Amino acid sequence: MHTRRELMTCTVRLAGMLAALGLLPGLAHAQAAHYPNAAFDAKSLADAVKALGSAAPVESKDVSISGADIAENGAVVPVGLATTLPNVKSMLLLVEKNPAALSAIFEVNDAIEASFTTRLKMAQSSNVYAVAITADQKAWFAVKEIKVTLGGCG
Repeated sequence: MHTRRELMTCTVRLAGMLAALGLLPGLAHAQAAHYPNAAFDAKSLADAVKALGSAAPVESKDVSISGADIAENGAVVPVGLATTLPNVKSMLLLVEKNPAALSAIFEVNDAIEASFTTRLKMAQSSNVYAVAITADQKAWFAVKEIKVTLGGCG
C-alpha cells in the first residue's frame, strides 16, 4: 500500500513526463505577453480597441452578448458572447466600470467557433461589451447592462 506522499510524487512525475512529451491536453493559461499593456490599462471600450490596433468600434447585430439582467453576486457573473461575422480573429469582453475595463481576450481562427462563455468579476452595476475584431482590424460590438446587487470586486 502506498502512502499519500508516494502517490502524489508519482502523479507529479507522470504529469511532468507527459507534459514534456506534449501528451497532456492543452492547458488554459494566460498569454498576455503579445498584447500591449495599454489594452489592459484602458478605461474605456474605445481606448482598449485602439490599443489593440483596431478602428473605432461600431455596434452590430452580428455580435451578441448574454447574461442575467441582475447578478446576485458581483464576484461571479456568468456572461456569454458570440458573433456570426466572417473573418473574426479575436473577441473581447469589457466591463465599463471595472478598474481595468478589458476582462478577457479570446483568439479565434477557422477551427474555433466564435462563441464563448465565462464568468466575470464586476465591481458594480455596469455596461458589459462583447467586441469582435475582424482580420481587417474592424471592431464590432454589442452591449448589455448588468446590475450587481451584492459583492463584486473593489
